[in-house]
Amino acid sequence: MTALDAAQAALAAEHAAVYGYGVVGARVGEARRAEATAAYEGHRARRDALRRTVRDLGGEPVAAAAGYALPFAVPDPAAAVRLAAVLEDRVAGVYSDLVRSADGPLRKEAAAALREAAVRAVRWRGSDVTFPGLAERA
Repeated sequence: MTALDAAQAALAAEHAAVYGYGVVGARVGEARRAEATAAYEGHRARRDALRRTVRDLGGEPVAAAAGYALPFAVPDPAAAVRLAAVLEDRVAGVYSDLVRSADGPLRKEAAAALREAAVRAVRWRGSDVTFPGLAERA
């Protein structure tokens, strides 16, 4: 996988995360709404940075889809919390690919994004995984 391919995949995952956090924010309980808002804003910032990165690598940034299929129904706050953890796991997975594919400052930025997603996943889930970004590949 090239750095451009991995950056495009990360961008697509960030688009999906922004969409997913719209659902999380609408369903999560009041006690965790600020956390959902912060995650939403973080993913928007990463998405915008990745658009620039893709252009810098010579690509045309992948556009967001009009909508995304959620992995399960999100009828209540508990499901919203589970969705947030899944979103972070998915984002961590694509950033692990970008860490492997990139070098220099892009690799450092991808590692930081992977770390942020892993930390958010732990906060949402209440537990960690041994190798963040690789769990969904098992």
